[in-house]
Amino acid sequence: MKIVYKNKVDSKAKKADFAKVKNLRQFILAVRKVVADAKKEKNKKVAILIKELPKLELGETQVGVIIAREALMADYEFTKYLSKPKEGGNFIAELMLVGTWRSGNQVKVKDIRSGIERGKIVAGEINMCRELANTPGGEMTPLRLAEAASEASRGTPLVNVEVLGQNEMEALGMGAILGVAKGSPEEPQFIVMEYFGADDPNERPIVLIGKGVTFDTGGLNLKPEAGINDMHMDMSGGAACIHALVLAAKLGVKKNIVVLVPAVENMPGGASYRPGDVLRSMSDKSIEIKNTDAEGRVILADALTYAKKYNPAMVIDVATLTGASVVALGERASAIFSRDNELITRVRELGESSGDYVWPLPIWEEYEEEIKGTFGDVANLGKKWRMGGAIAGAVFLLQFAKDLPKDCKWLHIDMAPTMLATDDEFLAKGAKGSPIRLLLALIENC
Repeated sequence: MKIVYKNKVDSKAKKADFAKVKNLRQFILAVRKVVADAKKEKNKKVAILIKELPKLELGETQVGVIIAREALMADYEFTKYLSKPKEGGNFIAELMLVGTWRSGNQVKVKDIRSGIERGKIVAGEINMCRELANTPGGEMTPLRLAEAASEASRGTPLVNVEVLGQNEMEALGMGAILGVAKGSPEEPQFIVMEYFGADDPNERPIVLIGKGVTFDTGGLNLKPEAGINDMHMDMSGGAACIHALVLAAKLGVKKNIVVLVPAVENMPGGASYRPGDVLRSMSDKSIEIKNTDAEGRVILADALTYAKKYNPAMVIDVATLTGASVVALGERASAIFSRDNELITRVRELGESSGDYVWPLPIWEEYEEEIKGTFGDVANLGKKWRMGGAIAGAVFLLQFAKDLPKDCKWLHIDMAPTMLATDDEFLAKGAKGSPIRLLLALIENC
């Protein structure tokens, strides 16, 4: 899609309607809707009249970002395995901004152009994340995810990628990751990405940890048919972290950022880990396995311990962790957890402004009793497993986050509710690319 300025609207172009837009949420959806409607009508052109843009409390640069980012997100479709039609795919060829910027001020036009260029870069990484998440599990194996991380960073300054294989993980004592991976013939990978963009190379980094389960059958606690169809997307958190770092590097963000992605398949093979097994994690804490389908928190435990080597200022883990978070919140917002109330407040604000909406759930001390193991230090399922499942997952992770430096901020994002696009979000079916917009905002503003 080309984004161009014109003095006169093309009569055949689909025009955006902002008449009912009263807030930022509605503005985001209105931009997407005009693109989605044009695609339904097989119209290759979309027009936005500058004089009709909603009078929200937004700067010109921010308006440009939203227009480009959301339009390109709405234009994306996963077509990798579809036969190509003779007339080409159903994509928008041109989005035109028509007229002068409100008062005709050329400085404002320059600002909106700057925002559009930034929005293009942001949307590019979001859509690449969606491409990874939509790829079937038979192709998106742990090794392929590691290769994709290297490919995504290729040509991007200051980004270094290292991948630890099974032997390296054994040497580090990553028994949690290795235990989950035992049932699959695909060897686990531990992806490490580093971007040192701060003026001070010794500035303490932000560490993003993404769940990279490239296919989740549930293991021996096999998922029912209704729950297994989208489990090639159980690496969406890992994909989001990979592309959030690449995005920050492309934008030249002056921060030090590290991404850690434990990548495994969770399969019910003859060598699979079993309910009742006790795994020895890298932290030396033992993990009692109550259910092999609660594997995401298990592999993240070793990643949280590995993060200590960077003496991080902040650690954010991102995972499609629990169906319970979907039950609690529906499909409108990711669940967030932290014991830092100021951080929770800030993340909620950034969620609203970025478009990746979040809502906090509690992790009070009382909940810690529910994940104490009988034969291991911690259990990977709460004692009352049908209640508060999202909280139990977060409290499990907290036991390993406690070993981070005392002044290190920790945030857990359970993005299971926002893994898939809903019908009224005007995005193609499949992965939504959450929460890259929020991660960028956190990197830049925290």
